[in-house]
Amino acid sequence: MAVTELFAGIPVADFGAARPWYERLMGRPTDLVPHDTEVAWRLGEATGWVYVVADPDRAGRALVTVLVDDLDAHLGELAERGITAGPIQIMPGAARKAEVVDPDGNLISFGQPIAAG
Repeated sequence: MAVTELFAGIPVADFGAARPWYERLMGRPTDLVPHDTEVAWRLGEATGWVYVVADPDRAGRALVTVLVDDLDAHLGELAERGITAGPIQIMPGAARKAEVVDPDGNLISFGQPIAAG
């Protein structure tokens, strides 16, 4: 079996408030709107997607990590859009990362692998 796509879901309590917040986080409108309470973004050229869905019973429990090629630049872009990330954490020999928490308490980490050498 070969995996062809990955969808990472983020449940939210107030979909109407979450959608514009995530549009700011992603820096663009949605790529897919399956129905009135779900939207999705394709992440770059990858086969990964992040979707936000109304699901009040599960809201605030998501853990999603997105790897970027330039963490500092990405965090700067988020700040320009009004999204505040926590401090950069170093995972020795692995990655640098910073975390963003959405209004429901879902945790989205942005990381950049540390080059070997």
